[in-house]
Amino acid sequence: MMNIEIIDIPTEQTTAATDALIAVMAARIAFCLRRRRRRDPWKVDLWTWTFGLLTLSGALGAAAHGFKMSPATNAALWQPLNLSLGMVVALFVVGAIHDLWGRAASRRALPAMIVTGGLFFGVTQAFPGIFAVFIVYEALAMLFALGVYGKLAFGGRLPGAYLMLTGILISIIAAAVQSSSLAAKFIWQFDHNGLFHLIQMVGLPVLAAGLYAALRDSPSVRGDAVNPASGAA
Repeated sequence: MMNIEIIDIPTEQTTAATDALIAVMAARIAFCLRRRRRRDPWKVDLWTWTFGLLTLSGALGAAAHGFKMSPATNAALWQPLNLSLGMVVALFVVGAIHDLWGRAASRRALPAMIVTGGLFFGVTQAFPGIFAVFIVYEALAMLFALGVYGKLAFGGRLPGAYLMLTGILISIIAAAVQSSSLAAKFIWQFDHNGLFHLIQMVGLPVLAAGLYAALRDSPSVRGDAVNPASGAA
C-alpha cells in the first residue's frame, strides 16, 4: 500500500495549502462563468478554459509542494503543471484581445497563443528549474493585458474594465513578490511562493467580478459585426 506523507517543511506546507485554495477558487469561478455562457459563449468558453487550467495547475502545485516524493515523481508533476500554466497565460492574452478587438480577432489569435504556450513549455523542458522563464513570460502577458484593460477602462468602453485592470495590477504585484526572496509569518510561515499565492487569492475574485460585470451588462452576444468595445459597427 502506498504511504503518502505530507512534507515537513513549513513553507512548502503553506505553499501547497494556498495552491489548493487557488484551485478551489478558480474552479468556483469557472463554474460561475459557465452559468453565464448564453451572454457570450465564445468569451465564456475562453475564460472557463483559463480558470479550468488554473484549477489544474493549482491542484498539481499542491501535490508537488505538499507531499514527499522522489525527485523523478516531482519532476513528472511539474511537466503538466508548466504546460497548464503556459496555457493559462496564453488564454488570458486571447481573452484580452477579445475584449479590445472582438471575437474575430481573438479567434485569429488563439492558435498563435496556443503555440506560444507550447513554446514556453518547451523552454521549461530544455531548461528545467529556471523559473525566471515563467516570470518573464507572465510579465509580458500581464503588461499587454494591463495596457488593454487600461485603454478600455479609461475609455469607458467595457463594463468591469476597471476591475480587470485592478486584478491585473494585483497579479503583477504577486509576480514581483514571487520573483523575490521575501518571506513572512502570519500564524504560519510563508516564503515567496506562499506570499505570491496569498496575493493572487485577492486578485482572482477581482478579475472574476470584472468578467461578471462585462457579461451582465452585455446587451447581446457580441459577434464580428458588432463589438461595443471596439466602437465600430
